[in-house]
Amino acid sequence: MAESQTVSGHAYSPAMDGSTHEQTYRGFVRFVEIGTGVVICWVLALAVGGIREAWLVAILGVVVSGAAGAVGALAPAVGWRAPLVVGVLLALYLAFA
Repeated sequence: MAESQTVSGHAYSPAMDGSTHEQTYRGFVRFVEIGTGVVICWVLALAVGGIREAWLVAILGVVVSGAAGAVGALAPAVGWRAPLVVGVLLALYLAFA
């Protein structure tokens, strides 16, 4: 957080909204975690489509990873774990199919 005591010429209130700043930061970090997981799923889905030539599975992986990202965003307890499950399934398909 910024130090409000050292800024001269500005009238900061003594009660800066620190809790809102922290909540916004936590939300941003959660968004980045979930977004990174979904993008990794998309890359794995493209690899499944390109290497295994299973484009229907790749399309399904993209759709399901988007839904998993939405579930992770709406349920903070789940978070990045929802896209992780889809990513693991796509990686297993890529490795063993």
